[in-house]
Amino acid sequence: MSAKGRPERELLHPGGKARSAKGAPVSAGEAPAVAATSYQLLIDVARPLRCAIGRLGEFDFPAGRYVYTGSARRNLEARIARHCRREKTLRWHVDYLLAAPGVRVVDVLRSRRGECALNRAVGGGVPVRGFGASDCRAGCGAHLKYLGPTASLPAARPGSTA
Repeated sequence: MSAKGRPERELLHPGGKARSAKGAPVSAGEAPAVAATSYQLLIDVARPLRCAIGRLGEFDFPAGRYVYTGSARRNLEARIARHCRREKTLRWHVDYLLAAPGVRVVDVLRSRRGECALNRAVGGGVPVRGFGASDCRAGCGAHLKYLGPTASLPAARPGSTA
């Protein structure tokens, strides 16, 4: 927890090293101060791309910033670290997107809010119906949202996700 009462965030630098918001190194197995169960990956897509997303099919992704909302009842930090690795078996929809060239995680936010509530609190458009929402019963439509061109957005999404 930061001095302002907000959860600490990890920033994933281009080299893949995780750092806290204060710049201190964070290991993949280190738990945050808040017992989070949900997370958001802020993802930059450097240039427009066409990408196959598992059984969902092939889709066009415009360049810009996306936010993916997920959850893990156990081992949240391991799930986040797995998503941020380049080498992995493609299992979840977001893994397919993150494996594409020019796609990178620029920030990771953790929350105690439920996955769907956290997802609904984010604006933006749904680029692929059903993306990351195979088990969603709240009618979210997708757990990936397109926020817009990267140049028009701040480095990280403002606001607390606690």
